[in-house]
Amino acid sequence: MLVNQAVITGKSAAKGRTPEEIDQIRTTLRSRFDDLNSEYEAAVVENHKLRLVEIGDSAGDDQADSGSKTAERDAATSLLRTLLDRRTQAEHAMARLEEGSYGNCEGCHNPIPWERLEIFPSATTCVNCKQNRERRAG
Repeated sequence: MLVNQAVITGKSAAKGRTPEEIDQIRTTLRSRFDDLNSEYEAAVVENHKLRLVEIGDSAGDDQADSGSKTAERDAATSLLRTLLDRRTQAEHAMARLEEGSYGNCEGCHNPIPWERLEIFPSATTCVNCKQNRERRAG
């Protein structure tokens, strides 16, 4: 895949690419952003419907009903946060492409392996830096 070939060379991987390669990377990232944006917008609509049903249908609820509604609300909120985070990551990847730093680790500045970018095109760190960050956080 061209995205993979375009991001594995040099300290400024996107800067060394042809305009056609950069356009293809941009198209891939834009498509990912648009898909995530559509999912997010649909989840917002579903979350709104859930809240309206919850408001209008709470008379006579026992503890189990309240617990189920709380679990549904928490799941919907979690989905919204996840989609928003993923959409923001895609947006950040597009900004990095424009500035010429896409495909390079934000931690060590080395190229991110193409295998990682193939699986996660919005990756901003190499595997080693990601593992180090997770160890410090956990």
